[in-house]
Amino acid sequence: MAENYRGYDPFDALLSPLFQLPVLRTNKLARFGAQQVVKRSPVNLRSLLAVPKGENPVTFGLCLQAFTALQQVFVQKAEHYRMQIAICLEQLEALQSKGYSGACWGYDFDWEARYAKIPAYTPTVVATGFITNALFEYYQTTGDQRAFNLCESATHFVRNDLHKTRKGEVFCYSYSPLDQQVVFNASMKGARLLMQVYSVTGDETLRKEAAAAVAYVMDLQRADGAWSYAHGDARTWVDNFHTAYVLDCLDVFLENSQESAFEVQREKGLDYYLRHFFEADGAPKYYDQSLYPVDATAAAQSILTLSRVGELELATKVALWMSEHMQDASGYFYYQKHRRYMNKISYMRWSNAWMLAALSALLLRMKK
Repeated sequence: MAENYRGYDPFDALLSPLFQLPVLRTNKLARFGAQQVVKRSPVNLRSLLAVPKGENPVTFGLCLQAFTALQQVFVQKAEHYRMQIAICLEQLEALQSKGYSGACWGYDFDWEARYAKIPAYTPTVVATGFITNALFEYYQTTGDQRAFNLCESATHFVRNDLHKTRKGEVFCYSYSPLDQQVVFNASMKGARLLMQVYSVTGDETLRKEAAAAVAYVMDLQRADGAWSYAHGDARTWVDNFHTAYVLDCLDVFLENSQESAFEVQREKGLDYYLRHFFEADGAPKYYDQSLYPVDATAAAQSILTLSRVGELELATKVALWMSEHMQDASGYFYYQKHRRYMNKISYMRWSNAWMLAALSALLLRMKK
């Protein structure tokens, strides 16, 4: 924690002072292009561009999730982890996006995406979903009401500030309040939050709304069990970690809904995931049809999802493969392994916080 949770991010190029200049502040092509170049370069260009190390709310959420698990695994160090948890909670309260219906979070940098422009700290259901999932796991473990209150507050952001793309009685939540994208894993994170809070409050309006959001995604599952990344645009690929997000969120819904709806879709989706995203030696594939780039977040989410569904042997193989092939001698994890080169840049949120959360969850599952 020498950097006090601060670090670089694959998408942080627009924090450079260059992009505050009049032309570059508004030119989408230049901003998107620069972001992609900096993200893909195996040489870290951030010092050259004067990009500062940022403080990403999702980093604090993932670390909260990790420390919640670790204090149960290493009981003798519980006080140390409680101190770090207190820091994470304090930062998550301070870094909330302002002006919305409830608690919510966004990234600490401008993000020039293909289908949206999202300024720094504009909340998304993805960032909010990662953080509230960590808060809820912490609440379940400790009963800390402050953590649950943030989750309950965040349901108002999901229900009131996100757009809904409707298909009859079912719908998909937008990625952020600024767009109307149909991104399956993003919408499922909103549904997961509603079901987590429902499991405590028994508020039927939350369950019904979550069910409608889940039904939309289940209706668009492919016949072979896969889900594409998005619907209605060119992003029809199927990848590891976004598939895993859908499965995790669906599992939470089924766990708390007291009904068997969507069990078939879950089994088909999980079967597709297990058959298409792992090499025999444990290497986690990025796409269903391609190993490369082997990615730290994809690996971390693989470990989390496999641990959740009880595939501990495979989860351990993934963890060991990552340690052998993509962990630096100093401890941090590399960003991506490509066919002919390794991108060894250390990213606080994308690589290290995710792997910390994943390995901690695996250790906890193995202890139980």
